[in-house]
Amino acid sequence: MEQDPLSQLRDIQLPETGGFWPPAPGWWLLLVLVLIALAALFLMIRRHRRRNRWLRIARRELDLLARSRTAAPEWFARLNALLKQCARTRYPTERPEAMSGDQWADFLLKTSPKDRVASRPTVEAMVTSSWQPTASADPDSAIAFARAWLGGQSC
Repeated sequence: MEQDPLSQLRDIQLPETGGFWPPAPGWWLLLVLVLIALAALFLMIRRHRRRNRWLRIARRELDLLARSRTAAPEWFARLNALLKQCARTRYPTERPEAMSGDQWADFLLKTSPKDRVASRPTVEAMVTSSWQPTASADPDSAIAFARAWLGGQSC
């Protein structure tokens, strides 16, 4: 009896497939990198929000002033005080809280993001209306300038 050597071979036995757990080391590394990236993103967003908290508060205060707008000198004084608080936070080295009159108006125009020449009459009237017996500025244009000025501010 002749034996066929090929008949003695068995079929190829494939190894059992591994489950999805535990993952390979590459997946663990990817998970760690993703967690680090998410933590860094969270910290950056949190720091940005904290740094710009003053701007959100100032915009809320400006909205309150816009709702109660009048052509009274006291109202313009409150608006200028709000802008000075914001300027002090954003530009602490220039000491804007000590400025008044033309110096304060020039500072507002210098730090304004747009339409500096067109805004000059509005800003000068807004600044002088806070200490004159009768206001000469238009509250609507003063609010519009203040919104534009705050819109250009950030850290």
